[in-house]
Amino acid sequence: MKGFDSIPAETEQIATAIVDSAYLVHRTLGPGLLESVYEACLAHEISLRAIPIRSQVSLPVQYKDLRLESALRLDLLVADKVIVELKAVERMLPLYESQLLTYLKLSGLRLGLLINFDVPAIKTGIRRIVL
Repeated sequence: MKGFDSIPAETEQIATAIVDSAYLVHRTLGPGLLESVYEACLAHEISLRAIPIRSQVSLPVQYKDLRLESALRLDLLVADKVIVELKAVERMLPLYESQLLTYLKLSGLRLGLLINFDVPAIKTGIRRIVL
């Protein structure tokens, strides 16, 4: 029996495909480019695997009786199951993890990947966040 905090196998397979795609993009392009370049290439690589993906997805914020329709934007939403927040920065800040955690809470999703492409080895640039 799976524990309460386990992620469904299908979602785990999607996450694995995202990480594999990030490795391929990073191996091909290397560090030093703009975030928007990595976003487009990663989205393309994931779509080549026949996984549905949307870029720059609006995430509304509900505060009491106020709804802000375009308050936030998710870099990538993969198969409506995994949020991917991309960075191309020299140094990761704790704020980025907090941002992704907030996106997960507001969306009702449980798994997010924070990927920084501006690193020599991509394995050091990937953080998995589970709500």
